Amino acid sequence: MWESKALATVFSSTYEKHKVTQRKDLEQSGTLNALDSLLRPINHGRQRPQSTLLFAASKRDQWVPAVIPTLKPSSAAYYEKLLRIHSLPAFGSRQLREIIRVEAQSFLVEKGRTGLSGSTVHGTRTALSRVLQTAVDWGYLEQKPVRGIVLGSRTPIEEKLYLSPTQVRTLLNSLLKPTRTLVLLATLTGLRIGQLLALRWKHIDLLHGSIHVRGTLSEGRIGTPKTRSSRRDLPLSKPACDALAAHRRSYDGDSPDDLVFVTRQLTPLNSKNLMRRILRPACVTLMLPPVTWHSFRHTHATLLGEVGESVKTAQALLGHSDVETTRNTYMHANPESLRRAVDGVAAILFPNVPKFEEKKESQRVN
Repeated sequence: MWESKALATVFSSTYEKHKVTQRKDLEQSGTLNALDSLLRPINHGRQRPQSTLLFAASKRDQWVPAVIPTLKPSSAAYYEKLLRIHSLPAFGSRQLREIIRVEAQSFLVEKGRTGLSGSTVHGTRTALSRVLQTAVDWGYLEQKPVRGIVLGSRTPIEEKLYLSPTQVRTLLNSLLKPTRTLVLLATLTGLRIGQLLALRWKHIDLLHGSIHVRGTLSEGRIGTPKTRSSRRDLPLSKPACDALAAHRRSYDGDSPDDLVFVTRQLTPLNSKNLMRRILRPACVTLMLPPVTWHSFRHTHATLLGEVGESVKTAQALLGHSDVETTRNTYMHANPESLRRAVDGVAAILFPNVPKFEEKKESQRVN
């Protein structure tokens, strides 16, 4: 009996020692695994010391010299403006590694609350994202903190301006060439003003009534179109062909490579000067809305809807990559069309105009 108890005691003691040893081994193994997990990225060269580079310095020393030259001049100017006005005041003096996602999200949400349009907030996010992506590409940042940020709609706060057919004719009758020709073509084709000012005579086929969009003018320089969809061939209506033919007869040059619209010094026309010196004063005199060159593009899109063309046709003519842009941003409901629509419904219901007499008190229905 005594021997059995002694053996049991020895066995129990040995078992407890084994459990303690096993627990220590497990704890040591867990510690080693944890250390291995931490050291693995460093040992494999996948982790490097975080940079203390400031956002402003990254934008100045990396973004400007390496990325800006690869962008369209208009895009570069747009991003530069958004960075200067919005991102640099908020993050310029901050280290890249200090900018976290929740802070970037709050920054962009607050921009929307201050009255910026959805489109401008999205543009601000894109500009910020591109600078941070450059820092990631160059090894100064492991990941950009704007990834996964959710923003609201891009719907503009203010309605885009467009003109009715009557307003367009009134404006055209008050203008002289070449501004008159430009406004006419902008309304009939929906081309951006930069695309019109970049046109060369070789891009216009008056015999077959077509125009080939191959360039755009921005900041005094001619480059390729804004997007792949912007590079396209468009049909020309007879009024557009007639206007270009008349403009061609008054032009002194004869080279197919000559620009269609030029100054007396044969340099490209400046759209901002035309707007400030001619179009805006004409609108004031005629008591018309203060148009921009883009207003004629919106007018063209709206008139396409008026004549019953599909959104896909409008998208192709306007050169949009996204059909939603055509539907939600460029095509508007003309008040005159709304009036015709409700009058049409009334005509179906009441072919003969009914006479509505006021009911007597006894005819009222409870």
